[in-house]
Amino acid sequence: MLKVLFVCMGNICRSPTAAGVFQRLVEQTGMHNMVEIDSAGTHAYHVGSAPDPRAQKAAYRRGVDLSTQRARRVAAEDFDYFDYILAMDADNMRHLREVCPPQAAHKLRLFMEFVPDPEVTDVPDPYYGNATGFERVLDLVELASENFLRHIRETHGSSYGR
Repeated sequence: MLKVLFVCMGNICRSPTAAGVFQRLVEQTGMHNMVEIDSAGTHAYHVGSAPDPRAQKAAYRRGVDLSTQRARRVAAEDFDYFDYILAMDADNMRHLREVCPPQAAHKLRLFMEFVPDPEVTDVPDPYYGNATGFERVLDLVELASENFLRHIRETHGSSYGR
């Protein structure tokens, strides 16, 4: 089982959206028994909270249900447990690098590395904006998820549908 953790700051907007979108993609491709998906935040602002209602509404319009997710903070054991730890932006990546054990540093990646546009390096935080910010997050996350799934298939071989 391949284990993937999506990480943003508070774990109520971007990372639960990424987890939900990627979960839907994994289910659609019949890989739900091969990939475990979770999300977390670098900060404990919203631990135990459901995703932001605006994120849930935007995702739901695209067929993704985020309602069962609950925010949590990245834990030390995550660095051992997960195979991929995907940060939504450079600030979250910096925080992850500060707390990541050296032997797990290879697991850290920016999620936007999987988008072929060198101009897009971060998933922008929509929290203080309006509904269009949540739609932009979904656009980026959907594209990155497709490319990340392709990366998994190319890197991990035929058991992942290559």
